[in-house]
Amino acid sequence: MGGFDVILNGFVSAFQLIIAGDAAVTQVVLLSLGVSLTATFLGALLGIPLGFLIARREFFGKRAATTTVNTLMGLPPVAVGLVVYLLLSASGPLGFLGLLYSPQAMIIAQFILVFPIVCGITIASIQSVSPKLHEVLLSLSATPYWEARLLLKEARLGLITGVIASFGAAISEVGAVMIVGGNLLGYTRTLTTSIMLYTNEGEFALAIAMGIILLLIALGVNLFLTLWQSRSRIKRTV
Repeated sequence: MGGFDVILNGFVSAFQLIIAGDAAVTQVVLLSLGVSLTATFLGALLGIPLGFLIARREFFGKRAATTTVNTLMGLPPVAVGLVVYLLLSASGPLGFLGLLYSPQAMIIAQFILVFPIVCGITIASIQSVSPKLHEVLLSLSATPYWEARLLLKEARLGLITGVIASFGAAISEVGAVMIVGGNLLGYTRTLTTSIMLYTNEGEFALAIAMGIILLLIALGVNLFLTLWQSRSRIKRTV
């Protein structure tokens, strides 16, 4: 079978799986979305406030903190998976939690990967806001709460970009989730680990089908966030 036929069969298989609403595929899709969206939400929940504080506050070691965050944005996923595995293993310090080979372990690994991305982009977005805005806020004697609210609103386009980038990194991750999740059928198997499994087994059509479904999901979520970003840009210019 030629490469073109394999790709064509992959598209056909993807279409059939989507139309048929295959239970196994649905479970894999829901797990992938649940893990990645949760990790992205937690990363934004903690990364945006921390990024804001680093960008707006003057403190000893600020440059080192910024450099550290920027460095962590490029964390090797396999290394993260290994560290989380060692922490959650039976002999590790957090082994008593019994989280290894569970969706929760996968969320922890993805969170560690996406948190510095959100934080780093937040720092850059806040620092790019015009200094004149801060001067205006000072002249109005704005409270810290209103200052933070207005600055975050002004930098919202960059913040949305950070969320988009983080979700893309999370949903496409395979190395870390394979190590800490174990790729257990019906429990921790995601779209990316399914692709790797089917590829290793020579089931290229199924691997391509899963890849297409993954691509459609990533495009759908990113399109939603991008439209939200564009809407915010339009409101900003009106």
